[in-house]
Amino acid sequence: MSEYPEKTCEIDRLVTHEKLVAASLAGRKIQQRRAGIYGYPGEQFVLEGTAFVITELRRDVLKNMTEADAKREGYPTLDFYRDLILKMHPGMEWDDNQQVWVHEFKKVDAE
Repeated sequence: MSEYPEKTCEIDRLVTHEKLVAASLAGRKIQQRRAGIYGYPGEQFVLEGTAFVITELRRDVLKNMTEADAKREGYPTLDFYRDLILKMHPGMEWDDNQQVWVHEFKKVDAE
C-alpha cells in the first residue's frame, strides 16, 4: 500500500481483548486506535468466525478523540477509555499529542 507506511503488526492483533472482541461482534466497536498500522483499507480479519473489513485508516492525535469516538472504540465514555488504557499500560502517561492510527472496520456482511 504505497499511500501508507509499512505495517507495524499483523492484522490479527488489531482487536484481541475478549471484551473488545465481544463489542465488535455486537457492532458496538467499529474503531481501534493503535500506535502503528495493523491493517490497510480493504484488508480483512476474523473474530470468532466473523469476518471484518477495514474501511478506513487515518492518522490522528489523541486530543482529537471525542466521546463519540470512545463509543466507536467500544467504551461508554472518553474518560473510561483513557483510564482503562492507562491501567492496561502501567507507567504510560496520557499524551494528548500522541499520534495514533485509527482503524475503522465493519462486519463484511454489514451494509
